[in-house]
Amino acid sequence: MLDRSASTDRRTLAEPQPLLPLQLRGLGLTMNGTALLDNIDLTLGPVGCTVVMGANGAGKSVLLRVLHGLIEPTQGNVDWNGISTPEALPRQAMVFQKPVLFRRSVEANINMILKARGKKPSNGHDLLERVGLGHKTSQPARLLSGGEAQRLALARALATDPEVLFLDEPTANLDPASTLAIERITKTASENGTHIIFVTHDAAQARRLADDVVFLHHGRVAEHTKAKAFFARPRTQQAQDYLNGKIVA
Repeated sequence: MLDRSASTDRRTLAEPQPLLPLQLRGLGLTMNGTALLDNIDLTLGPVGCTVVMGANGAGKSVLLRVLHGLIEPTQGNVDWNGISTPEALPRQAMVFQKPVLFRRSVEANINMILKARGKKPSNGHDLLERVGLGHKTSQPARLLSGGEAQRLALARALATDPEVLFLDEPTANLDPASTLAIERITKTASENGTHIIFVTHDAAQARRLADDVVFLHHGRVAEHTKAKAFFARPRTQQAQDYLNGKIVA
């Protein structure tokens, strides 16, 4: 397991105010006359794994990019517990559907991040061992398989000791074994105090990971509820159709 106890103690001293809860009020994003996000009101608590679901074009990936400061919203507020998005960014990390890695060795991908954060390189090898890549430290990252590359991207994100970790369909196109490996790492990070915001189309995966579910429809929050309640009896017809494999209008 990824031990965060010591780093959490240090963070408590240096940064007494946590990023969460997160509050979104009237959040919107319009591009070329199209509302990609529309008047979103949402509050996310300080712990657990939030899974974001919805049909293609619902605004899932766009929402993550806005929260991570990659896209500026055109209206509304993003409130990280009284902390602005620019100030919150160093305390977040994001992993994309397609891993974005440095053209260096596996170990160098970790050590570059650790050096930038003033941490010891020895911590990098420990992280790689924990994600099952300890035997590939000297291998060029470009030679990793898809699942291995995603595990490296995830380990590199966790090396920053994020309070919030955004995962945008990180297991898309991966084989079942690689998918379960990513899920195990994600669960461990969540159990150790990192709030996960995870986009997926896979309802079975969402059932395995989610503490709560945000269901988006046409850029709006159609539902936000505990995972058990959502999968047992979704309130909206759109969510019911989505879970039953129907086309959501």
